[in-house]
Amino acid sequence: MEPKKLIIIGIFWLFVLIFGGTLGYVIIEGANPFDALFMTVITITTIGYEEYIPLSYKGRIFTIFLALGGVGFFFYILALFSEIVVKNTIENLWGKRMKKEISKLSNHCILCGFGRIGRYIYDFVKHDLPVVVIEKNPEVLKELKEKEILHIEGDATSEEILIKAGIERAKYLVAVLGEDAENVYIVLTARNLNPHLYILARADNPRVEKKLYQAGASRVLSPYVIGARKMALSLLKPNVMDFMELASPELQLDLQIEEIFVEDDSFLAHKNLIESGIREKTNAIILAIKRSTGDMVFNPSPKEIIMPGDILIALGERKKLEILSDLAKKSKG
Repeated sequence: MEPKKLIIIGIFWLFVLIFGGTLGYVIIEGANPFDALFMTVITITTIGYEEYIPLSYKGRIFTIFLALGGVGFFFYILALFSEIVVKNTIENLWGKRMKKEISKLSNHCILCGFGRIGRYIYDFVKHDLPVVVIEKNPEVLKELKEKEILHIEGDATSEEILIKAGIERAKYLVAVLGEDAENVYIVLTARNLNPHLYILARADNPRVEKKLYQAGASRVLSPYVIGARKMALSLLKPNVMDFMELASPELQLDLQIEEIFVEDDSFLAHKNLIESGIREKTNAIILAIKRSTGDMVFNPSPKEIIMPGDILIALGERKKLEILSDLAKKSKG
């Protein structure tokens, strides 16, 4: 329960003790209201004065329960105060540790929004690169703290908040807030802060897509369009869909599609696909080669030359693709 609610309960408890005690002494002992109030206060605070009002047998029994209620109230306040102090201390320590960890990050991903889509994105990428979440919803922030997920509390459209998330050192930014206008503003701000950032943005309204690209987005996707397209493909071409799902990370299979960057001194550089031995060493299928110029070669022939700076779009087993990645980085000789 939140501290505010607990404090309200404590205030209500105190009010019941004072009002009930005063009323009880008035009814049981026939005391005047002020004397009854004074007797109630010295009883629940356990000050220890002598009986201010002469007490009958019933009055003493009532006083016993009133004193116990007062002691219970002060123990409750003590426990509440301790909980608040400990909670604030832990949150401060966690906050400082989190800021320290974020300050050490580089080439990380900034995820703006932790709604339904944001959660799925986080689950898919958290194992491959560090992620910092920006969120302002109190309930979601509570969840992020409980799961110890790196996050910044605040508005993702704020330049200050983006800087706290390390945008100048980040490699990716994903804007998946529920409002298209907010995503446009995030993209615009982020692009000004980091011209080299890869920005993926959500667009619910197709007419906003152009504005997001103009603001500086690298890629714009609509969850509704993607979902509809996938469902239509399942309906019209189910076998194609089955093949595509083989490479889907959500199925957690070994087969997946990966991007492999070919470095300048790579073992693969300046070799054609046959000479590279990719098929023999990794059993991977090269679906396409994206040239450094941006041109895409689909279904490349065996004699297609692999050049430094190319990106190989490969389909294969996870472990075998790691071998291919090593080949793309391995120095000659």
